[in-house]
Amino acid sequence: MYGDDEEQTSWTASSTFEDPSKELDLSLGDSFNYSNFFNHRTSYVSNTDTTFIDLSSDMKPFGTLSNPHDRTPLSATSNGSANSSYPLPLSNHANSHGRDTLELPTRSKRVPPIPTRSQNAVSPPVSHLTPPHNHPPSSLLRSKERHVPEPTVVLTPLQPTSFLIPPASQTPSSSPTTKQQSKLSSPSSKTSLVPSEGEDVDAFHVRSTYAHLDATGVRGDGYEEGVERTRARIRASKGSELRAEAALAGPSEKSRDLEARELSVLSSLDRYGFFIVPSHDRLVLLPSGPLVKRLTSVRAGSKSAPSHAVSVSSLPAASSPLKEQMRVAKWDRMLEVISRDGGGNVESWGIKASKAHKLRQRVYKGIPDRWRRAAWEVLMSRFSKSGRKAIEKLGNHYLQDLEKPSSYDVQIDLDVPRTISGHIMFHTRYGLGQRCLFHVLHSFSLRCHQCGYVQGMGPIAATLLCYFEPEKVYAALSRLHDNYNMHTIFAPGFPGLLQAIYVQERIMESKMPDVYAAFKKHMISTTSYATKWYITLFANSVPFQTQLRLWDAYLLEGEDLFVAVAISIVWVYRDHITSSSANFETILSLLSSFFVPEDDDSLLSWIERMLGNKKLRLQMAQWRQDWVELVASGKDSEALL
Repeated sequence: MYGDDEEQTSWTASSTFEDPSKELDLSLGDSFNYSNFFNHRTSYVSNTDTTFIDLSSDMKPFGTLSNPHDRTPLSATSNGSANSSYPLPLSNHANSHGRDTLELPTRSKRVPPIPTRSQNAVSPPVSHLTPPHNHPPSSLLRSKERHVPEPTVVLTPLQPTSFLIPPASQTPSSSPTTKQQSKLSSPSSKTSLVPSEGEDVDAFHVRSTYAHLDATGVRGDGYEEGVERTRARIRASKGSELRAEAALAGPSEKSRDLEARELSVLSSLDRYGFFIVPSHDRLVLLPSGPLVKRLTSVRAGSKSAPSHAVSVSSLPAASSPLKEQMRVAKWDRMLEVISRDGGGNVESWGIKASKAHKLRQRVYKGIPDRWRRAAWEVLMSRFSKSGRKAIEKLGNHYLQDLEKPSSYDVQIDLDVPRTISGHIMFHTRYGLGQRCLFHVLHSFSLRCHQCGYVQGMGPIAATLLCYFEPEKVYAALSRLHDNYNMHTIFAPGFPGLLQAIYVQERIMESKMPDVYAAFKKHMISTTSYATKWYITLFANSVPFQTQLRLWDAYLLEGEDLFVAVAISIVWVYRDHITSSSANFETILSLLSSFFVPEDDDSLLSWIERMLGNKKLRLQMAQWRQDWVELVASGKDSEALL
């Protein structure tokens, strides 16, 4: 992908199929479009000595976050994924867990063969800067491989690349056909990737493995399972070596046509890049009826109300909203280009002054997905009062930290393959999506020594990677950490989490006193069901399209947004909670479910009205201050349910 030869410093970042039959239009996200694949750069490449880790290849689903700071390896007997209900698309492996296991020698050192010249690859698209098209980031790599003697170990950080846009218009094209090129410039110097002083052997093996695979790529990225390399515990054999070699991208990967099975997999994806989901465990309907009434003081409903919510057999299809085309045009007129680089590419966006008063209303109505990348960047810049230079500085920190060891690397590697694995970008073991996710979490774990890494960061980073390059994902996480108070959510003791729960309980006590009393009666603590909500920003509690709508509003409103979401869920199920047949198990099971809103617009409209209540917002601010004083006086342990 990245070589020393001058002719390899630039390559075509888009891939246009001349045959119209191979174009699948995704202008509004209903299917893939191969007419314009953009470069999604990898983070670094390396050739290094490795020491093999002796861990189980089994995985455990992302579950309750009782202690996200616990770095103890998960049970070797567990198996699953964060999206265990997603069907595995295609696999040639017979392993009962769905992913082949690379048989590696136990803790012995050797230098794996790595090409001296890196290979070209066409990487999957992320949402574009002008604005992002709605293409889910495909992970089908096309990279080349050649066998050469073992070379000197080098780590080559990549320089940022630009996404090219037509400067004459900022309106997104629904089916671009113009071939565009992006150049990758080699860094001025090369740094050897060697174990740092005191670095854990297993952690270095993980870090160097990801670096090595950045250089080679993996075969069948997006539709095959891949081969486990960092957690194998099986005797060494010739067969394992052959499987490992076969899993690397071959010389014909880039030039060959897509096979029928690949097209079949891609055509089965929803508009966001997820495999079709026929069913899901513990799905419950979040009805719109209770959301018609504004948040006011209410008493308990009928005691004969059922204690169980209505179950849903499957997730709804992620189809394009009816008014999306109209909203695309409105956002096109509302956003303006703030700066361009020397080639005319958009560097930053802003809101036209004449349209600023409509921003809040349009955010709650839903940001069109093709504008979501640009809109999120605008919202974060406005909220954090920072601009392009701050983003570039954070991007540089990301690249620099890739060189450094992290004590969390082994745990990050354990969590990466079970983070939204139902998405094509993150499906293949060590595919581009998983490698980018590992690199982002690795660098971010070094940003704040208090927070380090916790499991909740994974789903947040993965969602951002669907729209941004790794450098910008790191910058976005940093702004969430610094300006949206996510530091207090992830810090030891979870002070921000407990503060949010305290505010939630005060709202329940004042607006739904019977519900609050039911929680006390059944001895249900808010932390037992709401911890996952706040730590993952509802990433594992609602459908992806609903999560995106909530994040739209979160980037506008800040930390109060997810308190409002928590209140909306309790508000909808208040009669189930106060039912005479309700008990500890039924209430906790209900609030730990996966919620499927009957109508996203109704949910967002209710939240908008709640947070638009200036008196309530002032009360929420005062309750946050009250919590700070309770903590200072040592009375916080008695203030929560």
